[in-house]
Amino acid sequence: MSDHAEYMRAAIAEAKKNPAFPFGSVLVDGDSGSIVARGTNRADENPLWHGEVDVINRHAARHENIDWEQLLLYTTAEPCPMCMSGILWAGIRGVVFGTSIPTLIRCGYQQIEIRAREVIAVSRFAECTLEGGILEAECDALFATGPD
Repeated sequence: MSDHAEYMRAAIAEAKKNPAFPFGSVLVDGDSGSIVARGTNRADENPLWHGEVDVINRHAARHENIDWEQLLLYTTAEPCPMCMSGILWAGIRGVVFGTSIPTLIRCGYQQIEIRAREVIAVSRFAECTLEGGILEAECDALFATGPD
């Protein structure tokens, strides 16, 4: 599989579709390295459609019998507790993010102050790796001006 930067740039491209809430995500097949779904924050249509939820829903709508454990989710910002829970319920085994929840809060975004690692720690039924700070400066720049 290629390095994290390539996939994070794809998530950044998704994020740019919604400049006010630049939460973009991609799902990557861990075996082939191909991007299998893309998602963007669409909370203006439905408050639950954060970028991570959108990408999971898009992939689920197009495919049956998904081996979620083979997928990695790349997202421009650390998943909120709702999104991290959805990722764990799906069975996705790896998450890579750019901007942290504390940075989002400093930039003026409303966030529940529960970190993704905390959600993983109390979810005994699931295993998931988490790596943050990938292309952090590029991701931080998306959020720097705060929500519109």
